[in-house]
Amino acid sequence: MKRDTRHATRRPLLRAAILLLIGLAAPLAPLPAQAETLRFHAYATNLDNGKYLYTELHEQQVENGQVQTATISYFDASGKLVSRKTLDYRQNRTIPVFRAETPEQGYVEALRGISGGKLDLLKVTREKGEQTKALDIPKGQVAADSGFNHLVQDNLPKLLAGETVQFHLVVAGNLDAYHFRARKIGEERFEGAPVALLRVEPDSLLRFLVDPLDLVYDPATRRLLEYRGVSNILDPATGKVYKKVRISYSSKPPAEAKAPGL
Repeated sequence: MKRDTRHATRRPLLRAAILLLIGLAAPLAPLPAQAETLRFHAYATNLDNGKYLYTELHEQQVENGQVQTATISYFDASGKLVSRKTLDYRQNRTIPVFRAETPEQGYVEALRGISGGKLDLLKVTREKGEQTKALDIPKGQVAADSGFNHLVQDNLPKLLAGETVQFHLVVAGNLDAYHFRARKIGEERFEGAPVALLRVEPDSLLRFLVDPLDLVYDPATRRLLEYRGVSNILDPATGKVYKKVRISYSSKPPAEAKAPGL
């Protein structure tokens, strides 16, 4: 009997593309009321052995307590810039216009605009060149890339109360959108404080092909504190994405971390 591999072959691409929503740009302090630029880091380590892998530098422009635009820069273990993403939330806080580039891979993915009920998606690879799609905006709750953080924050009271939240996730890297769900699966402690553990997974048969993402949120401030799952950054030793990472918005960097401002 011939095996149906149509979804299985898409698995690595979808897993890596999903991770791009976790450049979640979660500030480590309450957002200021006045116009201000916030700057903070997140640190990626191997989920199994704790080895330091790379650093994210987040820079946000905030007005009236709302993130307007942001930039996320990714630095490998040697401190070299390997990827960069720009985001604009001014038109839609859960569906930002964004562009993510990884020059050494010749890879670009973007959501270039929202107009007429459609999303203008772009993907560029060395193998296939430029691909575009005008994607109909799905009905219901929708998030794209880091706008997912705002969607979780808006729904956190429901999640903490035990409800399952369903939404569509736009994955520019696949020029498509997928039905997902989020739910609370437990409680933990982060740097001594109680936190909520959430699980995000496809709300379809894709969940049997795509590993779930686990997220740690502060119930009081609604801030993302930690992400656990597949990475979108390549392991230089294998040329493939890191399969299991812990991305932590911790107050102190790993001793070996290298990035601007550390």
